[in-house]
Amino acid sequence: MSRRPGNPARRVAEGGSLPFVGSVHSKSRSSPLLSIGLVVVGAILLIVYCCSGSGGHISEREAFSKLEGSGSCALEVQRAIPILKKTYGDSMRKVMHLGPDTCSVVLKLLKEEETEAWGVEPYDLDDVDANCKNLVRKGIVRVADVKFPLPYRAKSFSLVIISDALDYLSPRYLNKTLPELARVSSGGVVIFSGYPGQRKAKVADLSKFGRPAKFRSSTWWIRYFLQNSLEENEAAAKKFEQASVKRSYKPTCQVFHLKSYR
Repeated sequence: MSRRPGNPARRVAEGGSLPFVGSVHSKSRSSPLLSIGLVVVGAILLIVYCCSGSGGHISEREAFSKLEGSGSCALEVQRAIPILKKTYGDSMRKVMHLGPDTCSVVLKLLKEEETEAWGVEPYDLDDVDANCKNLVRKGIVRVADVKFPLPYRAKSFSLVIISDALDYLSPRYLNKTLPELARVSSGGVVIFSGYPGQRKAKVADLSKFGRPAKFRSSTWWIRYFLQNSLEENEAAAKKFEQASVKRSYKPTCQVFHLKSYR
C-alpha cells in the first residue's frame, strides 16, 4: 500500500515557517485598539457634522470641549439665546457679547430675527476661521483688553453679555470691567460664570489667558455686587428662571443679571 502524501501547507503552518499566519493573529489582537480609535474619531466627526448642519461652526477646540465636559460658558450662551430672548424681549435687539470665542456667539446671535450683534474678544484671535476673520474685517468683532475702558459710548447696546472672561480677572480688574459693562448697556448686563470646581477642557491653552481661571461661588458674586454698588436685576432673573423651567433648560454655568447704570 502506498503512503498518502501529507499536506505541505499544514506542515509549514505547524512548523512556524509561515510568517503570514502570525501576522493575521497579531492583527486580530490589535483590532480592539483600532476599533476604539475609530469610535473616538467618529464621535468627534459626528459633533462637527451636527453643529455645522444646524448652521453653526464648531472649532476643533469646541469639539474636544464637548467630549471632555468643558465648562465653556461661551457655548452655554449659545444654548441660552432662546431663554434670553424670552427674558429681555426688545432688549435683545442690539447685543454685545464679550469673552473668548465671541465670534461663535455673535454668528449665532446674528441668525436671530431683528437682532444686531457685536463682539469683543479679550485675547488674541489665533487660528480663527474665515467667518470670524470676516466679522473682524467688518468691525463687528474687535480685540480689546477688558482691563481698560471699552471703546464705546454710554448705552451703546441694549444688552451686554459676558462669558468666561471675568473668571480670569482678579478683583482689582473686576472693579474696572463690570462698571464699564454697566455703562455701555441700557437694558442690563448678563454674566455667565463657571461654577467652583468646574473642569475645563484639557486642550485649553491657559497661556493665552495669562492665568488659570478662578471660579467663584454665587455667594462671593452677590457680596461683590453689593460692595461695588452693582444692582442685581431681580425681575430679569425671575423671568429667566421661569423661561428655563418651561423649556427644561438647565444652565451649566452660573448666570447673573445686573441692571445698567441710569
